[in-house]
Amino acid sequence: MRKIFIKGGNPLNGEVAVSGSKNSALAIIAASILLPGKTTIRSVPNLLDVKTILRVLRALGLRAEYSASQHNTVEIWNDDVKHVAPYELVTKMRASFFVIGPILARKGLAKIPLPGGCAIGSRPVNLHIKGLEALGAKVHIEHGFVIVKAGKLAGGRVCLDFPSVGATETVMMAAALAQGWSIIENAAREPEVVDLANFLNKAGAKIVGAGTEEIKIEGVSKLNPVEYRIIPDRIEAGTYMLAAAITRGKVAVKNVIPDHVESLIRKLEEAGVSLKVEENSIEVHLPDGIRPLDIKTMPYPGFPTDMQSPLAALLCLAKGTSVISETVFENRFMYVHELNRMGADIKLEGQSAIIHGVTKLSSAPVKVCDLRAGAALVIAALAANGESLLEDRDHHLERGYENIASKLKGLGAEFKIV
Repeated sequence: MRKIFIKGGNPLNGEVAVSGSKNSALAIIAASILLPGKTTIRSVPNLLDVKTILRVLRALGLRAEYSASQHNTVEIWNDDVKHVAPYELVTKMRASFFVIGPILARKGLAKIPLPGGCAIGSRPVNLHIKGLEALGAKVHIEHGFVIVKAGKLAGGRVCLDFPSVGATETVMMAAALAQGWSIIENAAREPEVVDLANFLNKAGAKIVGAGTEEIKIEGVSKLNPVEYRIIPDRIEAGTYMLAAAITRGKVAVKNVIPDHVESLIRKLEEAGVSLKVEENSIEVHLPDGIRPLDIKTMPYPGFPTDMQSPLAALLCLAKGTSVISETVFENRFMYVHELNRMGADIKLEGQSAIIHGVTKLSSAPVKVCDLRAGAALVIAALAANGESLLEDRDHHLERGYENIASKLKGLGAEFKIV
């Protein structure tokens, strides 16, 4: 178990550089199964989730190496791939399920365990399965495994009931090597989807429309090995922006794409936070008190569900009542009890959190129940009176935030991991 001690009350000041996007890296590493030979991926964050997906690739017969000293580079050598993914790894992290599309496209057969991950909702894989079936695959589930067969995938039209990032990426990867044209309607528009499409196109795929509601893919016979750099992590960037605001410091968040955090920028400005937005950096400062907000999480370009937990920590100190409505994951409010232990006043009404602002937060022992809840508790602890203890039994923060202790200490936080 990781125990994290944070002494609050220190304004954060200075500069912090954002790492590569975790969610982009996981999908792109899985997509490397489609590429023969050696693929090089740069700016890959040094995280537990990345280590897990690399272990999945090794179990599938690929050679995968990570070098933090060489600009966080992953090198993957791909001669052949097995069709069965390991149960103990895929059930540990949901993103491991991404390998189903590439394995199917390469082998015509994939056997993948039903996935695991953060307990923030059911997040079924039915949309992934529906998409693969539209490309001609036969799917059945037995003994906890999804078994997918296709002699050769054929282009098809996929209309997603919900703009799922995972399903969009699964279909896009599988369709890259299918025969003919495929169309994904109601596709996810997130920057990570665009990043995956850019990676595949650099390898020789023919994908247009990524970042819009309709993506078109013309299948090709093969892809080629490439070198590629991951985009910055917009959720990490937002987390440090919120940490700067709640501590009343002044922080320049570097290596960020402002367009990717546009919805957060607008909400922080509405809350009274001063932001200086430049080409690849955002300077954050809170000159006065925090104003309350009404938030509804939505698929991109709406307000991201991954940012609602950290933003809730900031709104605990707002002058008035805020409302956060969650529309993506049904269990995203498990952090509320822990923030209330720190003196927050939050009540749940269905899928909404009613946050009555308080004048201060107090240190307390709290438990990290999922990745973004952990970020919320870190942000709250940075502003609380005294020293808080965060028990991170499943190392959630290490799954999503590279070098979070050193980055926060570099800004003046008293932060210690035991």
